[in-house]
Amino acid sequence: MSSITLDRPTVSGSTLACEVHPSSDLQRFFTGEPITVNYDRSIESVPDGILVIPILAQVCPVAWANGADVYVETVDGSFAHALAAVQESLCRMHDFLEGGELYARRVHDGDDTGDGERNGGSDDAPGTGTGTGGSGTDGDSARNSDDDSDSALLFTGGVDSTCSYVRHREEAPTLVSLRGWTITPDPADDEDWATLRERVSAFADDRDLDTAFIETNALSALDHAMLLAHYKRYVDGGWYSSVGHGLGLLGLCAPMAYTRGIDDLYVAATHWDGIDLEWGSRPDIDNHVRWTGTQCHHDAYDLPRQERLDLIADHVEREAPDLELQTCNTRLDGNCGRCEKCYRTAVGLRLSGLDPQAHGYPFTDAEYRDLRRDLEQGTWVLGQDERYMWEDIRERVRETDREPESAAEREFFTWLETADLDELVSESGPPLSHRVLRAGARNAPGSVYNTAYPVWKTMKTGLHRVRLGR
Repeated sequence: MSSITLDRPTVSGSTLACEVHPSSDLQRFFTGEPITVNYDRSIESVPDGILVIPILAQVCPVAWANGADVYVETVDGSFAHALAAVQESLCRMHDFLEGGELYARRVHDGDDTGDGERNGGSDDAPGTGTGTGGSGTDGDSARNSDDDSDSALLFTGGVDSTCSYVRHREEAPTLVSLRGWTITPDPADDEDWATLRERVSAFADDRDLDTAFIETNALSALDHAMLLAHYKRYVDGGWYSSVGHGLGLLGLCAPMAYTRGIDDLYVAATHWDGIDLEWGSRPDIDNHVRWTGTQCHHDAYDLPRQERLDLIADHVEREAPDLELQTCNTRLDGNCGRCEKCYRTAVGLRLSGLDPQAHGYPFTDAEYRDLRRDLEQGTWVLGQDERYMWEDIRERVRETDREPESAAEREFFTWLETADLDELVSESGPPLSHRVLRAGARNAPGSVYNTAYPVWKTMKTGLHRVRLGR
């Protein structure tokens, strides 16, 4: 029987660690590393039922993809119910997911203090399945609040999270940034992490906001090359983006939210109402996620990307004339101005009445010709989400009575009016060599895969660099 067993989480100051024991048939999806998460405050007083949430949030989607059950000592009752709802949504979205059960010796409803639970707790629900047991009450007496904000927002400084900040700025949300996905735990990414921390801290300081920084190896504890090899054929993006990141990123915040008394945790929407993409962060996933004292929210799903830029533009005009966005796919210390996301954001800023150069993008009219060329030549690997975003820009061009600022801009918008966006996406797909390697990895014995993996990873990394450098 396929299964994943989690040891009781251990805590040392602000560091959480948990050993993961998959059954033999699932070992290929894990690297053997314990999952660790580092916070910027002590989590010694956090109950076991909350401490296990960051781990469950990473491993449960892998279990569901294989029809496996997950076993833990203790789980928060509210989160157990949330997992059942998230599993239902993900299985409805992805046909290849089989689902599974969660079994816990103890299910806590949040009334126990951290110290009491870590000394044993109660045995109210031995062997319970996913979502059973526990009343999901708040148990605020066990949580810390002090003078912290009672809301928090996952924040990078990009369009989506900045829009969510503008929408909720009256709440003075704590800004939460994570290292472990786009910025890896590898020492080579130390500078990028320092840059992100510095930028988010400066943004927060200017607005008298708190920050929370979280670091994890969760994604390196999962073997993403093997997950990609098995499941890329079913999804438009990678494993984490298409399946795991909504539950995964929010779950990592649970101990932080508990120690700070966070009632509402916001994650900005990538897509918007009317786009039904198989994506790991959606309202029918994120809005289900909760644990004792905290409810998560998928924010700004009602606004297309261009309307989010409109909201930011209004905020710039009224309150923040020097606001700079950070969306670049290739660097964190500013925007390169040459990647697809930089170009797309710069064009969107213009359509919202802002000068891209005043808000972080070295964009001029001369860039329109390069942008069209790179889209037509497949310089970037694009997915359906990029197609929808360029379609959103095209719709704004059609709707607006704004005159193009130059002949180059007019020429680009004329081309975009009739461009076949589906063809641009399909022509930008990964090369055949990558598809062949993934197909081989799916059925390779462990020993063969372990030998081939460095070659596969090197080829993938090499292509990424070549494409970004074109």
